Amino acid sequence: MRAFSARIFARWFVWLPLLVVGVTAAYFLRPAEQAAPAYSTVEVGRGNLVATVSATGTLSPLITVLVGSQVSGTIESLSADFNQPVKTGEVVAQIEPSLFKANVAEAQAKFKSAEASRDKAAVAVNEARRNLKRVASLESRKLVSDSDVDAARFALEADQAEYRLQVAAVAEAQAALDHERFNLEHTTIRAPIDGVVISRNVDVGQTVAASLQAPTLFTIAQDLTRMQIETDVDEAFIGMVKQGDPVTFTVFAYPRRTFNGTLGQVRLEPKIEAGVVKYNCIVHVDNSDLSLKPGMTATVAIEVERRDDVLKVPNAALRFVPPIPAADIASLRKEIKPGEAVLWTPGANGLEPRRVKTGLVGEKQTQVQGEDVTPGMPVAVPLRKQDEPRKRRGFSLF
Repeated sequence: MRAFSARIFARWFVWLPLLVVGVTAAYFLRPAEQAAPAYSTVEVGRGNLVATVSATGTLSPLITVLVGSQVSGTIESLSADFNQPVKTGEVVAQIEPSLFKANVAEAQAKFKSAEASRDKAAVAVNEARRNLKRVASLESRKLVSDSDVDAARFALEADQAEYRLQVAAVAEAQAALDHERFNLEHTTIRAPIDGVVISRNVDVGQTVAASLQAPTLFTIAQDLTRMQIETDVDEAFIGMVKQGDPVTFTVFAYPRRTFNGTLGQVRLEPKIEAGVVKYNCIVHVDNSDLSLKPGMTATVAIEVERRDDVLKVPNAALRFVPPIPAADIASLRKEIKPGEAVLWTPGANGLEPRRVKTGLVGEKQTQVQGEDVTPGMPVAVPLRKQDEPRKRRGFSLF
């Protein structure tokens, strides 16, 4: 039994290396595959062609109001929250009013004091006027000197000046009282427009300071069913767009849905970013179903020209250059006139050039015209990465 096993092992020990060598030789000496063409083909199509200017922008409500506080204090209560609809004049927040009520009471007291001083000055004027009248009567009978009459007249004028001063003090006190009442009224924050609260920036107990600028308490969007996109268009394309152009756009939240809008305004103020001049364009959008939200990023396509029922090919077909001698390419380019291009079509002897006239250029396709260009005709385009054949390792002798 052991001798039999030894003979089998000896045979495998001899034949196994030969088998490995044979399989390896068969792999490396297999017939080489023919090289696949370095292009693919598409057909000339017929249909509508649209030229667009692309940009990105941000969705926002047409009218957004920042609701702030004109007085400083502590938030006592909040009557509005995120996504809550509000009406004009509706209370949305209350600032603790105790200090402002005390200021009003103090201003009222000063106002009453000023009124009393004014009345007192009025009495003094009347008294000085009567005294001047008595002195003038005595002077007519030569019972008093001229200096006494002058003194009485000067006293009347002084009392009249004091009265005017007190009248001004009353007006000043009235203004101070109105100011304190104004501050007290503004401790109650009301909605300035009908809309929806899209942002709340404070909580109950928080202190707001209005010393330098009014702090923002709420952001209210007037109407979310009508929105706008603010997008920037490069100066190279701004001459192509105009107010009223139709617009299509997409958002990341709905990748399979295309929304429509209208270019409502091309603003004149330039924006310079990294040396590039851009102009702000406003796109009006209907959002009746409220699917669009403020702040969404929109990929915008502004339609600048449209042509219907034309022959068109992919832009890649006009850029394709086959692997032929450079001298032949140079000679062909000399024959091409302005407004012309070359399409390469498969023929009996390989790819053959066809000169065509180009028209409207779209984002992915271009209009072409030519006597021998027909719908369905195959044209060459560069081979895409995913379509390239995989290279096998190893080599072939044949």
